[in-house]
Amino acid sequence: MTKKILYAVPKRALDILVSLTALIVLSPIFLVVALRIKFDKTTSRIIYQQERIGRFGRPFKIYKFQTMVDNAERILKSNPTLYQKFVDNGYKLPTKEDPRITSYGKFLRRTSLDELPQFMNVLRGEMSIIGPRPIVRDELKEYGSQVDTFLSVKPGVFGLWQAKGRSNIHYPQRAAIELEYVQHASLGFDFYVLFKNVIMVFKQDGAF
Repeated sequence: MTKKILYAVPKRALDILVSLTALIVLSPIFLVVALRIKFDKTTSRIIYQQERIGRFGRPFKIYKFQTMVDNAERILKSNPTLYQKFVDNGYKLPTKEDPRITSYGKFLRRTSLDELPQFMNVLRGEMSIIGPRPIVRDELKEYGSQVDTFLSVKPGVFGLWQAKGRSNIHYPQRAAIELEYVQHASLGFDFYVLFKNVIMVFKQDGAF
């Protein structure tokens, strides 16, 4: 119990410090991105919200910059072949094959700028800077009997899955990687994962 507290308290303190600093320092970028999306006639929202599953199975709304057209969900589910590919591909589609993504949205995804609003989720305590990527409810089945272990930590903005290749890695390998993080979670490991993520962001590998 003491070991968990010695990890959880400084981790939360760092989450607050890093997310608050990021929201302040990156505010000019937030403004530029928001204005660019505002003038995009294919979407009416600047911030995209979607239900994800957090620690202990609690649902929350994840925040991202809008990268899709307004009727994205209908477009996806109206095409059974496309939807099946979406599921088989780890609940994602390659950007170049995804008809839902706007032209500016492709840039935001490639540079990972669409993820910036998640610092608000971190500040609210729904996410951490480092942790498994937050998933939609349908993905819970991918973790089988280990689902409670997976849900024992907060999801993160950055994680081991992204560090190892993110969208290039699909289930079940993705589940194994996320569980590896849970089993080795510590402040030292968190800094290692963060460093590896910074490298991946600059490489733009698996960013879609």
